[in-house]
Amino acid sequence: MIEIHDLTYRYGTSDGRSETDGTAPVIDGVSLTIEDGSFVVLAGPNGSGKTTLVRQFNGLLDPDSGTVSVNGQPVSDNTVAARTAVAMTFQDPRDGFVAATVGADVAFGPENLGLSRTEIDRRVEEALTAVQLDGHKADRIDRLSGGEQARVAIAGALAMDPDHLVLDEPFAGLDEPARQSVLDRLTALYADGTGIVVVTHDLRDMVNLADRLLVMHEGQVALDSPPETAVEQLSGLGVRPPC
Repeated sequence: MIEIHDLTYRYGTSDGRSETDGTAPVIDGVSLTIEDGSFVVLAGPNGSGKTTLVRQFNGLLDPDSGTVSVNGQPVSDNTVAARTAVAMTFQDPRDGFVAATVGADVAFGPENLGLSRTEIDRRVEEALTAVQLDGHKADRIDRLSGGEQARVAIAGALAMDPDHLVLDEPFAGLDEPARQSVLDRLTALYADGTGIVVVTHDLRDMVNLADRLLVMHEGQVALDSPPETAVEQLSGLGVRPPC
């Protein structure tokens, strides 16, 4: 479970953040709970705070005020535990790659957990199978298509065996077959009990998959509702209803 209470975050002076320079907060007093096993879509226009919010979930960013807890433990007390429980992929998968080949990149996270070689190999095999890239461990990442790179990024997150998988704009730059492949993987993972959080400005196909739609607007949660009713309330929030 991810629990956020009265979270505020500002981008400010040259040190990256400031509480006192008068900068308007990017996240402004947000409180919410994301249950285990849920499928949440986090939508909103550019600059609404979506990415900034999810990067608090596992300590990639630290709040100016408020608290973030994962499985009952403050993220600030144990970022390793938070990043194990909440795995994340970035809008451009290349931002998260740390190795030249598929297998080495997917193994990086489990290796940093200090797991045995046997356990690392098991996780890598299962993660690559889950995204239909088994047999591609030796492939160079820079020679893969955009859709394949997106699936490698998901595999790297899955190898952490997370409670929640957070994907920031996972469909950006993908053609329709690649988009459908990622959607299929998310559907299967959700069915197997992995919690999913998808950050997106594009709600196509999301209404039928998710059980909850959150909309950020000007740093706050402006809408929190089941998708089938939320789509009727998107006017004025900078989110295009799905066709």
